[in-house]
Amino acid sequence: MLAAFTFNTAENLPVGLLEVISGSLRVSVSAVGLLVTGYGVTVAVASLPLAHVMRAVPRRHVLTGLLAALVVSSLVAALATSYWMLLTARLLTALAQALFWAVMGPVAVGLFAPAVRGRVLGALSVAGSLALVLGVPVGTWLGQQSEWQVPVALLAGLGLVSLVMIAVLLPTSRPDEERAAYGTGPDARRFGIVLAAGTLSATGAFAGYTYVVKFLGDVSGFSPSAVSALLVVFGVACLAGVSITGALLDRFPQAALTTAVVTQAVGMLGLYAVGRDPVAAVVFLVLMGGALGPVFMTTQNAMLHCAPGRTDIALAANSGLYNAGIAAGAALGGLILPLADVRGTFLAGGLLTVTAWAVLLSGQLLRQRPASAE
Repeated sequence: MLAAFTFNTAENLPVGLLEVISGSLRVSVSAVGLLVTGYGVTVAVASLPLAHVMRAVPRRHVLTGLLAALVVSSLVAALATSYWMLLTARLLTALAQALFWAVMGPVAVGLFAPAVRGRVLGALSVAGSLALVLGVPVGTWLGQQSEWQVPVALLAGLGLVSLVMIAVLLPTSRPDEERAAYGTGPDARRFGIVLAAGTLSATGAFAGYTYVVKFLGDVSGFSPSAVSALLVVFGVACLAGVSITGALLDRFPQAALTTAVVTQAVGMLGLYAVGRDPVAAVVFLVLMGGALGPVFMTTQNAMLHCAPGRTDIALAANSGLYNAGIAAGAALGGLILPLADVRGTFLAGGLLTVTAWAVLLSGQLLRQRPASAE
């Protein structure tokens, strides 16, 4: 959980420190923004190849190495005296995170009985969500009060604590002998359906969410200070959604995924339809936030069940495609913005999310056909 919190904070921290880093390194704000974009693209591209290359290495050694890379890259970033040095450090962190999400799930849930694995995955997702609600705001405040290098260096300290705990306490075993190394119910068709639905959901969500600040200001009429507060509300809703879904995931794994996707669609289309009303905007923003985290968590949980082969490879594919969806969504929103107002990005995102729900529904109908034929 601590490692998940640290990685997610490291990924998103530059968002809160754009102007501080820009002034310190004397580069444009958009160049600093590429530190986040490049990070996401690296995770999307590297997840599956890295998981394949490291598939035979004991997971304790892999996680220890990944956390060592996080510590070193965070220290290099904190000591960076140029933009390119900082970018290099960020890409090293991204490579470590790309593999971390692939191996973390099977290792963690494999330590517990199958009946509670959804709750274990929920706990890891809560830690990841706390990065947005707690890690990035606190890191932003520290960077503004001192230097941006201070919170980056603190991340190295948190990574070191995780490294020591895993190196000392985690059992060493062959990856293919771990209890969660393979899916509990391999199903190649279900695997493909979940991958497609998760990618469509991510693309839809970030087509709108990337421009949510502009939407809340231009369409809903909130002041800049109110928009900042609403972003915190969005993060808290995401954390609450992950917590609630995690508690129910073992009992209703398929319904949890469908519910999260439908809730995201309702939130986005509601913002498009009635987002000019401030009260309605807050309600639908909370719905969207409450679904965003659970969508990814429930697709990850599905991978542990339906993976046709090794679960770490399946999780790497899911994480890579989800991050590709994030990048595609942001790009799609950027294309829509000059052609329509910012409401159009939420309409497009909502319709893509409805398509994701349709994909899930088609999968359920296909599973029911054999039973009806009999």
